[in-house]
Amino acid sequence: MNKLKDLLFGVRLEAVQGDTDLPITSVAFDSRKVKEGGLFVAIKGEVVDGHDYIQKAISLGAIAIVCENKPKNASEDVLWVTSSNSREALAIIASNFYDTPSSKLKLIGVTGTNGKTTVSTLLYRLFEKAGYASGLLSTIAIKYNSADIPATHTTPDPLQINAHLNTMVEAGVAYCFMEVSSHGIDQDRIKGLVFSGGVFTNLSHDHLDYHKTFAEYRNVKKRFFDQLPKTAFALTNADDKNGAFMLQNTMATHKSFGLENYADYQAKVLETQFTGMLLKINQQEVWTSLVGGFNASNLTAAYAVAQELGIAPMETLAMISELSNVKGRFQTLATPNKATIIVDYAHTPDALENVLFTIQQIRTKNETLTTLVGCGGNRDQSKRPMMGKVAAQLSDKVIFTADNPRDEDPELIIDAMEAGVSPENYKKTLRITNREQAIKAACMTLTAGDVLLIAGKGHENYQEIKGIKSPFDDYLIAQKICKQLF
Repeated sequence: MNKLKDLLFGVRLEAVQGDTDLPITSVAFDSRKVKEGGLFVAIKGEVVDGHDYIQKAISLGAIAIVCENKPKNASEDVLWVTSSNSREALAIIASNFYDTPSSKLKLIGVTGTNGKTTVSTLLYRLFEKAGYASGLLSTIAIKYNSADIPATHTTPDPLQINAHLNTMVEAGVAYCFMEVSSHGIDQDRIKGLVFSGGVFTNLSHDHLDYHKTFAEYRNVKKRFFDQLPKTAFALTNADDKNGAFMLQNTMATHKSFGLENYADYQAKVLETQFTGMLLKINQQEVWTSLVGGFNASNLTAAYAVAQELGIAPMETLAMISELSNVKGRFQTLATPNKATIIVDYAHTPDALENVLFTIQQIRTKNETLTTLVGCGGNRDQSKRPMMGKVAAQLSDKVIFTADNPRDEDPELIIDAMEAGVSPENYKKTLRITNREQAIKAACMTLTAGDVLLIAGKGHENYQEIKGIKSPFDDYLIAQKICKQLF
């Protein structure tokens, strides 16, 4: 059983009231999950303040409290610990509670606006193919050995992260690949973790509802690299102007990958089709079923990490040739009438532009390119007109529809997207708010050679409207509609 004094190792303490040589059975930051003999960490959230639930936690059996503000009428029967940052304290305590599992395997963090899921998943698959017991902590799922657990957040809370890492260690996992979101960094969810490497994919417009400015968003990402130890490597995208910025102040070994600019790991797209592309990575050619410059970048990042972790170059390329697309990332569906449907998670202006640019490179221009896209509610509103502008500029036809409107009126979201469309492109657009009806309408227009991009939701298997999540999978719905139509 853990002693409180051991759990507090590394925590910035302001005051302690009581003897920390105290056995602790469990740790919780949700008062509903407090157990008898447990420690409760009070966190100030965006909506709920855990300090308001301290008394409830005590009534459920908490014998120690970590908080930023000690209550005026604090019970003397409970041990009190005051810290200037209880979020950070929770992350360090969680790591200590599970005996720092991140130090017992090779933990690689992947951060950036786009490509986190793809790079993390490709690495997980690659190392599994290489015969290493591997783990994955991603937006889509948490995987190790036979476990496949649906994910709820890009970066889970510290207790979940360390619990999963601990289970991985117990299962013999040697490598774990983890998405690191800007929210996770800013909210100190990764504090206390020992990373063996960090990867920066790119940076573009996203999450400005949370970070407020692009500079703040960028600086939060940089904090991840600032925290890497000397023993780690920091791998950044040489084609992104923010790549060099991420390396400033990091103690980790500097490494780079890229397609356009000089890098330690250099790649070039030699040939591309909807079925795959031919790449040259560090002067060696490899065919992959993944498509697009963005995926060439993702694969080069995965190749670089494999090299940094000691897998032989030719062995890595052989396994790259066997890797398949990540669900909802340029996932193609051939229709019976020889049209092509592409489902992609592109939900930022930059990601949408990259996907459409890739399609433009492959298409003959003798067919019609239709883009179906929406924007999520209760999220960054400033990107909506930019999404509308990009879709209309790079497509022959555009259907604006609902994404996950959440608590917002989907019609107003579509209005904001339409506001970005230039007058000469407005005639290309159509609005069909119901997403399934929009997909059906788009599919009904498809003829041989045509291309339909269904963007924004990708791997998601639900649609959220007014707090209710209903089953909704773009790929499966398009597949069903095509069977009915053709």
